[in-house]
Amino acid sequence: MEFKKIQFKNADAQKIYENYLKQIQSAIKKLNQEDQNDILMEMNSHIYESMPKNEDENGELKNLINTLDKIGIPNDVLKPLVAEKKLNQATKTFNPIHIFEALILNFSYGIIYFIFFILYLFLFSFVVLIFGKLFYPNNVGFFYKKGEIFQYGGFIENEKLQNYEILGNWFIPVTILLGILFYFLITLLLKLKKSMRKKKNIV
Repeated sequence: MEFKKIQFKNADAQKIYENYLKQIQSAIKKLNQEDQNDILMEMNSHIYESMPKNEDENGELKNLINTLDKIGIPNDVLKPLVAEKKLNQATKTFNPIHIFEALILNFSYGIIYFIFFILYLFLFSFVVLIFGKLFYPNNVGFFYKKGEIFQYGGFIENEKLQNYEILGNWFIPVTILLGILFYFLITLLLKLKKSMRKKKNIV
């Protein structure tokens, strides 16, 4: 459905309305285009239905101001909806940028989202290990000796430990695989948490 602006007889009313639309667009700019259009049309429809028909110019201005006051400031009113839609987008696309934005927007809805944020930051350590292996091959790897040594990562140079590195050149592809698996796992957990929150709200 195509979005159509409301046309007012009163020039001041039109200006206030246009400015309010800009506030809505600013509040929802982090969402994808489809979600932005849905919210914009819904808010626009609410304004249109709240305005009495066939009124004079002065009445238009007064009623529009009252209507917008009742709806509230877009950035405040739409914040929970934007957070929810961004979380939906993130768990569908598995896009890391969307996920970080969604978690930041949802911080106020529970410490669990902050924990997820820390888990995603932890994924950065896999990238550090890959570059560490490239530049410091003797100091980074998977060091294992039954009952004595179990270390996945890096260490201060120690010739004794170097003898127990068991992955060698396979360390980088294994680390990449682990990083991908870990990423999808915590994203699926985030999706599960979102579903649980949605069911809780329904109940």
